[in-house]
Amino acid sequence: MSSVSVPVTAGRWADGLRAAVSSKAPALMFGLRLWASISLSLYLAFWLELDGPALAATSAAFVCQPQLGASLRKGWFRMIGTVAGAVVAVALTAAFPQDRIVFLTLVALWGGACALAATLLRNFASYAAALAGFTAAFIVSDQLGATGGPNGAAFILAVNRVSEVCLGIACAGVIQAVTDLGTARRRLADLLAVLIADLARGIVCTLAEAGPAQPDTQAARRDLLRRVIALDPAVDETIGESTDVRNKSLTLQAAIAGGFAALGAWRAVALRLRLLPGAAAQAQAATVLDGLAPALRAAAGTVQPATWQRDAARLRAQALASADRLFAIPTAAPSERLLANHAARALAGLAEAINGLALLVDAPVASPAGQGGWRLQVPDWGPALVNAGRSVVAIMAVQLLWIVTAWPGGGVAMAWVAIVTALFAPRADQAYAGAFGYLVGTLVSLSAAAILAFAVLPQLNGFPAFTLALAAYFIPAGVLMAIGWRPPVAIGMVGTMAAFLMPTNAMVYDSLAFYNNALALLIGNGAALAAFRLIPPIPAMTRVERLLRLSLRDLRGLALAPRRWSLADWEARLYSRLAALPDQAEPLQRARLLAALDLGIEMLRLRRVVSAAWHAGIATLAEADDLAAVFEAIAGGRSLAAADRLDRLDRRLAARSPTGTLAADAAQWRASMLAVSDLLRAHAAFFDEGSAR
Repeated sequence: MSSVSVPVTAGRWADGLRAAVSSKAPALMFGLRLWASISLSLYLAFWLELDGPALAATSAAFVCQPQLGASLRKGWFRMIGTVAGAVVAVALTAAFPQDRIVFLTLVALWGGACALAATLLRNFASYAAALAGFTAAFIVSDQLGATGGPNGAAFILAVNRVSEVCLGIACAGVIQAVTDLGTARRRLADLLAVLIADLARGIVCTLAEAGPAQPDTQAARRDLLRRVIALDPAVDETIGESTDVRNKSLTLQAAIAGGFAALGAWRAVALRLRLLPGAAAQAQAATVLDGLAPALRAAAGTVQPATWQRDAARLRAQALASADRLFAIPTAAPSERLLANHAARALAGLAEAINGLALLVDAPVASPAGQGGWRLQVPDWGPALVNAGRSVVAIMAVQLLWIVTAWPGGGVAMAWVAIVTALFAPRADQAYAGAFGYLVGTLVSLSAAAILAFAVLPQLNGFPAFTLALAAYFIPAGVLMAIGWRPPVAIGMVGTMAAFLMPTNAMVYDSLAFYNNALALLIGNGAALAAFRLIPPIPAMTRVERLLRLSLRDLRGLALAPRRWSLADWEARLYSRLAALPDQAEPLQRARLLAALDLGIEMLRLRRVVSAAWHAGIATLAEADDLAAVFEAIAGGRSLAAADRLDRLDRRLAARSPTGTLAADAAQWRASMLAVSDLLRAHAAFFDEGSAR
């Protein structure tokens, strides 16, 4: 080798080493934070002489997340779930102090109820529901004897357990807040800015390129729909990281809803332009395009997030002003009125999304339009009921084993089966794989705990040496967790170590107690794994089909009784189903669900427009009856017949040739009918499914 090649090779190795270290530095920092959080929780638990230092350390381990916002948000919800579970455990003990069968049955039913709530709720609220179930199981297991009977110490145990959990949460929160500035807000701002730019460019290009060579934007809209749905977890993480964002969280929820609204309106514009002759499409699109502010059209030509972040307030004002101009454009043709209305609604939705971006970049923020308080929407009860039933069966099976064998570790096994069945239930198709990975991580943790407990710790003295021994395990485990290596395995490795090790102020190295506790954890995990295999989740494609069928059922119910639905209720119901769509859903299925949302909105708007036309003296009783027949045909799954009837009604309205304000009202009516007709023809196969045509 030449003398020149040696330093060159050494330089490449050095560059590679620096690149590797810099790429893994955030993961290494998280490993250090994890170790520091657990060490601090153990130190304070020892100093305060708490009964369960292991629970404080376990709580700190579970709360620690690679992202600051996720960690803080998870800590708050863990605290809520812990308190709720403790209250239920005390209440059950007080209500049934002498009835063991009823007591244990209610514990199992509570675990099932929490699994149901964990499935229905999203993000960290789901975690809180799961935690409420297994916190009650932990407190119950602590106070029960060998065969499961309450000993009356529930209140003291509940206070102790809540104190230990809150100590772990506080330690993890302090370490994370001191050592991590957080990036969730900036990352969400970048995601939202690119999404807004893509939406704006798509809407403007659809209008600008109308005509015979109009490009097909269907694939782009479906991809954007997926990206809008994916914003929800990022919003939850950002809320946990920033107090001012949390106080205005409805603005971010309105931004997501604005994204859905813009996509639906864009779809209506693209569909109408595709159905028009080339020359008419160009002329009508040009009229609408002229109503857009020049600054907005210029901004739509770039996908640079900085452009939208820097001028968020100004661009939002431009979008709203353009929407107002489009609503006010005088039009005679119903198709032109439809294009103007839906382009305006797309811009209004875009303005809500920009308002959310303004909040993230500290620009002036307006109050979100039409946003009320939080309301729970259940997209589908089926998966939640399956998960609840599985949890009840698994918990009762372990309870029966406990009672029959009089095994002292049965209570711990019951608690851990409640943990795994509730924690992984919301993962649906990935639940079994997640539970299996968690079991693998638990086995790794057990092996490491045995080595520490019987080979390493007896040779050490003092807390500093003890915590350095923990560092050898928790720092590498934290790195694996931060880089996303098999998350269930990493969570099992991190979350169960303290439960196996059971550290105390004066360490006791009892091999029998260690392996009995380990056996309880493994049996609990194994029972949960068996439950996921014996009572599997509803398959992903089946869930997609159920969501589509439920939406179609609700749509037909809306057609039969539109007075029972408000626009806000309909949007909230369908938005929840869009968010619940599994990742395996095909683009066409996502498009059909969005079409159901849009058709329901258009039907409610049509009813409102016709009501206004009735009061204005435009609509006659015969026309109101015709509209009722249209809605009845939609409810019966006869989409093309309904569309044909709308066309006949449109021709009758056109023959009247009203003038003045009546002409504007008639144009709105005809445009609304045209929007419904377009949707019915475009998705007739879906809207007519299951009908007895």
